[in-house]
Amino acid sequence: MKINLVLADDHPALIAGIKHELSGIHTLNVAGTARNSTEIVELLSRVPCDILVTDYAMPGGEFGDGITLLSFLRRRYPDLKIIVFTTISNPAMVQEMSKLGIRSVLNKIDDVGHLISAIHTVYAGSAYFSPTTQTQDAATAHGRMSETSVRQLTKREAEVVRLYVSGLSINEIASQLHRTKQTISSQKMSAMRKLGIERDADLFRFAYEAGLVVTTEPQQDT
Repeated sequence: MKINLVLADDHPALIAGIKHELSGIHTLNVAGTARNSTEIVELLSRVPCDILVTDYAMPGGEFGDGITLLSFLRRRYPDLKIIVFTTISNPAMVQEMSKLGIRSVLNKIDDVGHLISAIHTVYAGSAYFSPTTQTQDAATAHGRMSETSVRQLTKREAEVVRLYVSGLSINEIASQLHRTKQTISSQKMSAMRKLGIERDADLFRFAYEAGLVVTTEPQQDT
């Protein structure tokens, strides 16, 4: 199963660069590209789209840009997940976008790996804000959405993920839970599929944000 994307930016060279970077990710499919809001709406009416990756400032379209466009898209396509890919790093603007239900705001100066991680995270039902755009409210929203995604997992899958990110190996988890290592490996992979996660590094990040990583403070003698 592939995640269908629409990419929107008024700079063709940037669109070409993003398409090139994403072309090697087998879980992603760029269903179309747009240069303004008119083309975005036209595309969404005829191609399958799970996530729209759009610039914030794109003048010239029939439906405007910025908050005006994002508000319109949230009303017309309430199920559409949106990632804003922009040069804006103003915390107040990021907060306004978060209030609209925007799942991710990324800065164009960030490594493209953030965009790839954001797409998978947003598709799984969580939020992803890059280090240069993160606000406290966004971080809180991110945590709430991560908790929602955890509820997709069975109790055994969540248990395996929790033990794995706490530092135990597959063999150690199998020994502790009295299951075969094949069973533990299968449950870990099943959990990652449900969360839209492919790499262990992203699993660790997700688990941290969802509160699955618990640090136990040593008890003091009284």
